[in-house]
Amino acid sequence: MSDLSNAEVVLREIHDSDLPVFFRQMMDPESVRMAAFTAKDPTDRDAFDAHWKRIRSLPDVVNRTVLVDGDVVGSAAVYGPPDEREVTYWIDRAYWGRGIATGALRALLEAVPERPLFARAAADNVGSVRVLEKCGFRVSGRDRGFANARGEEIDEVVLTLEA
Repeated sequence: MSDLSNAEVVLREIHDSDLPVFFRQMMDPESVRMAAFTAKDPTDRDAFDAHWKRIRSLPDVVNRTVLVDGDVVGSAAVYGPPDEREVTYWIDRAYWGRGIATGALRALLEAVPERPLFARAAADNVGSVRVLEKCGFRVSGRDRGFANARGEEIDEVVLTLEA
């Protein structure tokens, strides 16, 4: 495990060449289990490509690639209708626990100043909830939803970032 304490986390527009990296990252079984609310079949490349084509064409979605020292390590986005805008992010599991998700989310929040923003996480995804809290989100509710990655309904935490 390399020391990333001085790593530079940068967001940039998504390039077509990022998509194969995202696809590989989103097939990691542990990452999928922790994210919980994923595609029905994370190995379906056609569905993956169709999803990314659709969301990259939406004018109200802010999609960014997360880079660490120039390497593609994930993605971050803000999406949804006004007053219900939600953040999401995905960081390659090899980079978990090193502050990369927190750095990426902070950069995204600087780029998208609108508030409130919302987030959701599986209730047992302690790492993701902690990242959101470090960035100013506060638990504002609880919900249950069907998690494709787990094949069942699970508890989720709803978080809000106010102005």
